[in-house]
Amino acid sequence: MSTFPKDFIWGAATAAYQIEGAALEDGRGESIWDRFSRIPGTVLNGDNGDVACDHYHRYPEDINLMQELGIKAYRFSISWSRIFPNGDKVRNEAGFAFYDKLINSLLAAGIEPLVTLYHWDLPQALQENGGWANRSIIDSFAYYAGEVAKHFGDRVKKIATINEPWCVAWLGHGLGVHAPGIKDRAIAFKVAHHTVVAHGKAVLAMREVRNDLLLGPVINQAQYLAEDLNNPELVEAADILDAVQNRFWVDAIMKGAYPEILLTKFGSEWSDAILPGDMKIAKTKNDFIGINFYFDTPVRATDSAKTAQFDNSSLFDLNIDTTPRGELTDMGWPLTPNGLRDLMVRWHKEFGTNLPPIYITENGVAYPDGPGADGKVHDERRINYIRTHLDALSEAISLGAPVKGFYQWSLLDNYEWSLGYSKRFGIIHVDYQTQKRTIKDSGYWYRDFIAAQ
Repeated sequence: MSTFPKDFIWGAATAAYQIEGAALEDGRGESIWDRFSRIPGTVLNGDNGDVACDHYHRYPEDINLMQELGIKAYRFSISWSRIFPNGDKVRNEAGFAFYDKLINSLLAAGIEPLVTLYHWDLPQALQENGGWANRSIIDSFAYYAGEVAKHFGDRVKKIATINEPWCVAWLGHGLGVHAPGIKDRAIAFKVAHHTVVAHGKAVLAMREVRNDLLLGPVINQAQYLAEDLNNPELVEAADILDAVQNRFWVDAIMKGAYPEILLTKFGSEWSDAILPGDMKIAKTKNDFIGINFYFDTPVRATDSAKTAQFDNSSLFDLNIDTTPRGELTDMGWPLTPNGLRDLMVRWHKEFGTNLPPIYITENGVAYPDGPGADGKVHDERRINYIRTHLDALSEAISLGAPVKGFYQWSLLDNYEWSLGYSKRFGIIHVDYQTQKRTIKDSGYWYRDFIAAQ
């Protein structure tokens, strides 16, 4: 069994729109996902997050389940439109009261909260003004961040800014498969830049309020592996995709610069969005970096482009094959646990002691297992996934990578965005008709693993 440092943080993660429900209750404003999910054809089966896992009403039960599993930390997101319904400065006190109750209950249960400010559910009123494509979003987000720090910072000491800005930019504004459903490469690049500056300004705004907070981004990363290193076209394709997904944000926050290949090849479309002072803000000091990892992506030669689901390589005129081979998860993703090790070691080697502590803020797998005749959920494949990825993470730590915590995705089966309720990532099964929770075998395995550390 892998071993981890005694002070290693063991947690689980969720996101507001995916679990809370209560979309029309207590003054919550409309978000872009409320709007997007009602457009015919955007979400599988026409599913939406109106009820989801009803966590808004059932959070005490969910906290009890966390305690039963020995989870020490809980990463969740705040619904921006629940506390500022229109994304302006007008507060919704009922929304603040809900998160007060949730946070106080977590602390009473001995569970450390890690709050994410933005997990994709932008107030629709801000989208009407252009959303992330309009530079004014930067100041709106910074104000929101500062208000969260003022209200909750006496109890919440770890705050992440924007979850997976690659998805915000490329799934929401490039491929258009996520809200708000825009398909425009230049806009996606500008949105990506706006998330970089918004992150930096939000960190500065929160530090003005309190100096005892630990602040950082959450970026989703994957290695792009060229199958033939002697093929210059493949090597360049992998380099472009790595620059878009990984180095865009890492280089911005660590170096105050963007990858040269993206400026050279595509800069004419978006570099006008970079204003004087932006990259200094981008390099604002972070107390940690959250990394979400699920799988590596192969890059192969092909006669005609073949891309995996939600792969944005088609937007860069790359004639490559990124479809995975071998055993796949329910999402159609490959199993590449050593990629987690290699990614951690990569950043450790590149940045050394300048690299902030890393938290694995998401890692998990979708499989469709439900309760059997015995009422239990026997999800051996998920156990194997978690085990192999923790083994890889343990190895990375032994090689010097400064990884300080792991948040299993996800605590609960939940709303999987454009795939609706068709994919189950939870270590706790949710019957969406009755809202009955059933801890899966993987949940008990995780409990025992944590206890053994």
